[in-house]
Amino acid sequence: MAGGLLVAALVAASAVSPAYAQQKLKVVATTSMIADALRQVGGDRVQVSALMGAGVDPHTYRQTRSDIVTMTKADVVFWHGLYLEAQLEGFFKDLAKRKKVIALAEALPKEKLHSSAQYSGRYDPHVWMDPQLWKGVISAACSELIKLDPEGSELFKANTERHIAEIDGLASYAKRVLAKVPEKTRVLITAHDAFSYFGRAYGYEVLGIQGISTESEAGLKQIEDLVQVIVDKEIGAIFIESSVSDRNVKALVEGAAAKGHTVVIGGELFSDAMGPPGTYEGTYIGMIDHNVTVIARALGGIAPAKGLNNQLATTQNIRRAD
Repeated sequence: MAGGLLVAALVAASAVSPAYAQQKLKVVATTSMIADALRQVGGDRVQVSALMGAGVDPHTYRQTRSDIVTMTKADVVFWHGLYLEAQLEGFFKDLAKRKKVIALAEALPKEKLHSSAQYSGRYDPHVWMDPQLWKGVISAACSELIKLDPEGSELFKANTERHIAEIDGLASYAKRVLAKVPEKTRVLITAHDAFSYFGRAYGYEVLGIQGISTESEAGLKQIEDLVQVIVDKEIGAIFIESSVSDRNVKALVEGAAAKGHTVVIGGELFSDAMGPPGTYEGTYIGMIDHNVTVIARALGGIAPAKGLNNQLATTQNIRRAD
């Protein structure tokens, strides 16, 4: 549907002439995380539209006709990169011949990234799960916006400094509350392997039912092996994800029960998409605050029910009370 001829026709038809200094920079972002980074840095000098909303899986997302129109009318298109938006990669390579297209996460130093066992020569794209690593994406967003709108450089730098300070506070909170979880229960089992950087940052063993990409399918043996891990390690809680089916997670609960062990669903985590727009969880800070708080409380730690900033909407069905 979105071949080169259609892209070329839409680009010609849109006839967009960027006027960065006179009006807001029209920016399109793929994921909600990239969109939030651009809003935080760009402030009132950018108008940001996100293609993917709450609950949308970027691994399998394909551009729609309306997406193409939106992107061709924008001044610049930002995507995450690192093969997160796997189905869009070819489209963006074609679009980049006609329009500024920037993959922000690919600015991160490769030595800080995890290699992908699923895709040879690729990296694990879920870098937002480590706030300290995500700061590099924020800095990259600042650099790119300055190139596009030099007159906004002072604002962009000030916004970046402010937001990085917020992320530092979030990282400190995460380190503090996650350290209160007993060492023997620091095992995070989720629907797919999106939390590797989280595990590295906070000293947790991370096991995903599916691989780095949700395109992979979990086999019966994978389910059986994880059930045995749950039983052997006496794990009390596992987690579903907002952008991934809960079918496999429920299979783990049932499998453990069949072996005489009770494990509960500790809550729903935001893995590849943030919460609904307009909510605290619909920001990067809120997304990670939610995940950290839910994980800590479900695995036997102590964390405030409303999180770092006392703004979390719900603690869901987590077991531990204050």
